[in-house]
Amino acid sequence: MIFTSDTEEALRAAVSLVNSAEEPDALATADDFAAFLAEYPYTGRIDRDDPELQALRSLRPRLRTMLLAPRDEMVEHVNAALADATLTPRLTRHDAADWHLHAVADDHPLPERILVETAMALIDVIRADEGSRLEVCADADCQAIALDLSRNRSKRYCSTTCANRNAVAAYRARQAKD
Repeated sequence: MIFTSDTEEALRAAVSLVNSAEEPDALATADDFAAFLAEYPYTGRIDRDDPELQALRSLRPRLRTMLLAPRDEMVEHVNAALADATLTPRLTRHDAADWHLHAVADDHPLPERILVETAMALIDVIRADEGSRLEVCADADCQAIALDLSRNRSKRYCSTTCANRNAVAAYRARQAKD
C-alpha cells in the first residue's frame, strides 16, 4: 500500500467521478448515481436527488484539474478547496474502516465532502511527491485519468478496456511485421 486506505479510497472515488464524464457519460441518470454510491459508499448526508447529481456532475472538471495539476499547482487547488469549505476535522471510524480523518461535518452536501476528501487525499500525494501516479490514460483515444497505485508504477491505462485495446493493437502490429 502506497497511501493509507482512506487516501486510496478517496483517490479512486475522485478518479471514478472524473472519468464518468468520458463518453458515454456514466453519471447521467439516477441509476448511474446509485451505482456510483454503491461502489463508493460515502457516509453522512446523501440526498440522492437531481440537484445533488447535477452538483456532482459540475464538480468533475474541478476535480480533474486538481488531480492532473503539477505538484505546485496541485497545492494551490488543494488550498482553494480547503478554503471553500467549513472544516470540522475529527477522527472517526465506521463500518470496516479503522480510524481516519473526516474534515467536513457529515451533514454538509456530498459534493463538498467529496471535494474536501479529494483535497485531503491529494495532501498525501503532494507530501509524498507521488503526483506521477495520476496521469491521463496512455490510450491515444482516451482522456480518462489512470490512477496507478501499483508498487512498480506499471499502470498506464484507465481501465482494462483501454489496456486490452492497446495490447491487441500492439500484437497486430507485431504480426503485420512478420
